[in-house]
Order: sequence, then C-alpha cells, then structure tokens
Amino acid sequence: MSNMSDEQSTDMTDITAEVRSFGMGALSERMGIEIVSATIDSKGLATISATMPVEGNTQPYGLLHGGASAVLAETLGSIASAITAHRRLGQGAIVVGIDLNCTHHKSARDGIVTGVAHMVSAGNTMLSSEIVITNSQGERICTSRLTAMARKPRP
Repeated sequence: MSNMSDEQSTDMTDITAEVRSFGMGALSERMGIEIVSATIDSKGLATISATMPVEGNTQPYGLLHGGASAVLAETLGSIASAITAHRRLGQGAIVVGIDLNCTHHKSARDGIVTGVAHMVSAGNTMLSSEIVITNSQGERICTSRLTAMARKPRP
C-alpha cells in the first residue's frame, strides 16, 4: 500500500482536460459542480479541485445544505479514487465509494465553495481521500473523508 507523507511530490502531471472529458453526471451537473484542476503525482495519486455555487444548493435557512457539501466531497473523492485506481489497476477498474464522513465547521450563505480532494492512501483494493471544502473567503467549512473500494477489470 502506498501512503502520502507530509512531503508531497512536486512532480505533478496536469490531467484536467482528461477529467473534464468524462463528464460529471446528472447530479453534479444539476448542482453546478465544475472541475477547476486535476493532477496526478509521480506515485499515481490524484488531486482534484472543483467549485460549486451556494445558490440553488441551500437548505430552508438559506445556508449551504450539508448534503450539497457531501455531494461535492463524494464527487471529488470518487474522481480522485477512480483516476488513482485506473493508474494502478488498469482502465477497466471499477471504483465505488463505501464510506463518506463529513464534518461541517462553518456555514456558507452565498458565493461559491471550492473542494479539493487529495488521495491519502491507495492500495489495490482500498483507497482513501481527504476532501477540504472552503468558502469564497478561503475559510474551511467542511472536512470530508471518502473510502472507496476498487476491483480489477475482469478479463
């Protein structure tokens, strides 16, 4: 199993165009999620960032809905996990999220939020990513962790 250390690789390859070409899926598109950047390091671990508008994704009090933050987190963590698994196991690898944890630190009422998913650990079966969501002022509003399971492609 490969683990990220405090020393992150500076040898990053930009794969933003590749990630954007896959499409986001109906839910992410409905919520206005847009990929900002996608990179992969020399160890094959992906980092993905995206934005999402607060407007249209609020709960009755006018605050960003916690479920919207969860959708952003799972979307980014799933993309990062899939890219990492495909590099490790092959393009046909199947990746599914099996656990999502979100801690909401602060609310957002307007503007956009930005999520960044970093792979924390990647093995041949289990992958974990940390997703940090910040508001327009750069303040952390949510910290999430996604654990995903990968399966090798069938022959």
